[in-house]
Amino acid sequence: MTTVPIPRVPSQSQQDPRLKEIDALTLKAWLDQGRVKLIDVREPSEYAEERIPGAINMPLSTFDPTQVPVSTPEQPMVLQCRMGSRSIRASCQLLDKGWPEVINLKGGIEAWKAAQLPVTRSQNAPISLMRQVQIAAGSLVLLGTLLGTFVHPGWLFLSGFVGAGLVFAGITNTCGMALLLARMPWNRGQSL
Repeated sequence: MTTVPIPRVPSQSQQDPRLKEIDALTLKAWLDQGRVKLIDVREPSEYAEERIPGAINMPLSTFDPTQVPVSTPEQPMVLQCRMGSRSIRASCQLLDKGWPEVINLKGGIEAWKAAQLPVTRSQNAPISLMRQVQIAAGSLVLLGTLLGTFVHPGWLFLSGFVGAGLVFAGITNTCGMALLLARMPWNRGQSL
């Protein structure tokens, strides 16, 4: 029996040599030495919940490359998110605006925590956006089912609509409900 190698899809960092990645321990050393600026591109509610000490929040949903502090060879800019994909998207926006090089934290804050490095947590932070989506979607499905059973069968379409939205979110990695919830007042602009 022969095995056929599975072709690897190159990541963005492999496609563009101007996009560099560093690991959590290297970032920690640079932060301790004051050699780096760290931008967290997660949403404000995620940032409020937990963050790498010293990180500046510039959410990807409102990311403006012209507002990012200038990176210098003496003090480069590092971008991070939860797992690394949103910070790569923000990095690509900077590269498109002419930045000569952008550094991304490989694996995001999850890699930082896996290395058992410290995070700052806020006691009054809202619950995570994912939990908010789960509560809202579950409530709408339950409501649609109950109303469809006891009031009118047409309400079952509410449950079907939410289910279709969740399937779409899973396929496209874009959750409309999460985008909507991220704009709610309790998830925006918290003073930390």
